[in-house]
Amino acid sequence: MKTRLFVALLLAAVLAVPAMAQQTGSTTQDQPAAGQSTDQSAASTTGASGKPALQPDTHEGFWGKMNPFARKKYVQRQTAPIRDRVNELDELTSSNTKMIKDTDARAQEGIRLASTKANEADQHAIEAGNKAQMAQQTATQANTRLTTVEQVVGNIDQYKASNQTEIRFRPGQSVLSKNAKAALDDMATPLKDQRGYIIEVQGFSSGHGQAAIATSQKMADAVVRYLVLNHEIPVYRIYVVGMGNAPVQSASADDKTKRTSGGRVEISLLKNDLEQLASTSSSPAPATQDQQAPPK
Repeated sequence: MKTRLFVALLLAAVLAVPAMAQQTGSTTQDQPAAGQSTDQSAASTTGASGKPALQPDTHEGFWGKMNPFARKKYVQRQTAPIRDRVNELDELTSSNTKMIKDTDARAQEGIRLASTKANEADQHAIEAGNKAQMAQQTATQANTRLTTVEQVVGNIDQYKASNQTEIRFRPGQSVLSKNAKAALDDMATPLKDQRGYIIEVQGFSSGHGQAAIATSQKMADAVVRYLVLNHEIPVYRIYVVGMGNAPVQSASADDKTKRTSGGRVEISLLKNDLEQLASTSSSPAPATQDQQAPPK
């Protein structure tokens, strides 16, 4: 009987000591907790996920207060919100990383497109500059050609002596000799397909009056006939005159004029600037940049 009573008292003492310690600890912890609750409510902030900060679960239950050691379920219950919040932050970080990568990719693509457009604009500007330069060159050439045309048109009736040939005849004859034909060939052959020239044929004969004029006209007509038939010189380019025994001006100014002796015909080739203008107009225009560039 005494033994049972002793055991009961010992068991009661063992159970009373932890309870007293738990109550003393909870009393000491409640006082600062009351002061801290006001500060925590006033300083509550939201985290990166936009939710309020986690608060520890202070509900321990009867066995939690009785047992001084933490239990597995209690620890799991305390750490479960932390795990959920950490997983949520991982998802949020992954989403933000993906958004950043997408934004960076779009920015890089935009930069690439802008650079391409800028290069195309530079190329178009270079081409426009080349075309403007070619247009300026063409305008300059056209202005130069117009100036040349104006000068030629202004001097269209101004002929300059280019070549002169003299044909001798025997007295009383109007037939061309072999040497006379060769001299006419040398003068008339280069005139094929040429423009801007006239041929002046003057016949001179010894004698007096109308007889000398008629003889000189026959000799000049023989020259004209040979040029038209053998070299196809247009008749409208030939001017014929029989001078007879008209006085001939000497080459020297000091010498007096003298009359001709025997029969002769003077053929003078006169040209203006029309042939030069035709050669300038037929010259090929400079090729543009598009024509010069080889095909790709």
